[in-house]
Amino acid sequence: MSHPTFDQYLMADHRACDEHLGALRRHANAGDWGAAQQAFATLQHDLLAHFAAEEEILFPAFETRTGMRNGPTRVMRMEHEEVRFLLEDLTEALSTQDAEAIRGHGEALLILLQQHNMKEENILYPASRDAVGGDLASLSEQIIQRREAA
Repeated sequence: MSHPTFDQYLMADHRACDEHLGALRRHANAGDWGAAQQAFATLQHDLLAHFAAEEEILFPAFETRTGMRNGPTRVMRMEHEEVRFLLEDLTEALSTQDAEAIRGHGEALLILLQQHNMKEENILYPASRDAVGGDLASLSEQIIQRREAA
């Protein structure tokens, strides 16, 4: 059985995080705070693990191979920070069981993630694949191991 490449793996991770965010929003709207908290915990864990794999493995590999440090990886890091701030907002909204705040912050997070993921999937990931060339399997293995280690 062949292992997925890093981009296949990370794109599947994007879809899974979208599902967790949807579950959080549905549970909060229904007032099921236990399920909302569980969905959020999974979402937060998975997003932060995903970011760690990108920031610690993928981005440095891309920057080393291309020499670009102020290009797409800089933008992605800034957007990761925006996501982290929204996760903090969601944590606060969950602690007070504020469904309206979860709706607003969840919508902002959904829009940000959709735009962010499109940039990664259509620009950064293909450019990274091109940049690493024959090292694709090794890079993919490192990224997947880092993502799953979190």
